[in-house]
Amino acid sequence: MTLKTESAKSIAHILIEALPYIRRFSGKTIVIKYGGNAMVDERLKSGFARDVVLMKLVGINPVVVHGGGPQIGHLLERLGKNTEFIQGMRVTDSETMDVVEMVLGGLVNKEIVNLINRHGGAAVGLTGKDGDLIRARQLKIERRTPEVEAPELIDLGHVGEVESIDAAVVDMLVQGDFIPVIAPIGVGEDGRSYNINADLVAGKVAEVLQAEKLILLTNTPGLLDGDGRLLTGLGSEQVDELIADGTIHGGMLPKIVCALEAVKSGVTTSHIIDGRVEHAVLLELFTDEGVGTLIRSR
Repeated sequence: MTLKTESAKSIAHILIEALPYIRRFSGKTIVIKYGGNAMVDERLKSGFARDVVLMKLVGINPVVVHGGGPQIGHLLERLGKNTEFIQGMRVTDSETMDVVEMVLGGLVNKEIVNLINRHGGAAVGLTGKDGDLIRARQLKIERRTPEVEAPELIDLGHVGEVESIDAAVVDMLVQGDFIPVIAPIGVGEDGRSYNINADLVAGKVAEVLQAEKLILLTNTPGLLDGDGRLLTGLGSEQVDELIADGTIHGGMLPKIVCALEAVKSGVTTSHIIDGRVEHAVLLELFTDEGVGTLIRSR
């Protein structure tokens, strides 16, 4: 048997393995939070765009929500604007918010749209301000110090949290065979713009759309146990236990909480996958092993 024949057989095996998953997810909505290395590495960027286009071609409805923190930081640095972070969140005054809107709603969003379209898709970019998609309110955080008994309320400026999602415009795009690409910018009752964590926006969009899956791309293999082993299929009770015993902590905690809230609110499964792996989305969707951590409601 020739090498060419072996290669063809391998491709056929991959397609056969993918077939039941394609059948199962056809017509379903899958929300993907796109960020991390997958957004800056050229090879991974092209791989992600192809993944999304292929999903649409086999009847799946992908909805992309993207971040862009590093890109915002680079432009602020070039403009000579100092950035302050409190508890991992960027303090965002009006001038910084202008930069955030320009980067997220303009540069990053349009680059993703263009990349998907170049690979044969039909993507449309929007922010949470379009069609009143994301209603936001200002995020207030508390800081406790030993010297002061009452917690101090920290004003982060134009940093927000999701108040509500009106997904009518997303539904319209999906029904029109477009791929929505959403920048996580919301608008408050007072008309102010707010920068919102992209994981949180993706989770809320998935909930409102009653998506089949929420997929969060990260720069880690997924959720690891205390010995560094990848944890795969987890129910909500198991996740709660891992949070309580401290296994889930630090930067992974808000992602897990977001994924957990989504499945408790009707999303079938959430996935935290390694965006540093080429075609990670397809591998998680269409192969038996997957490439990350799957979380289900029970």
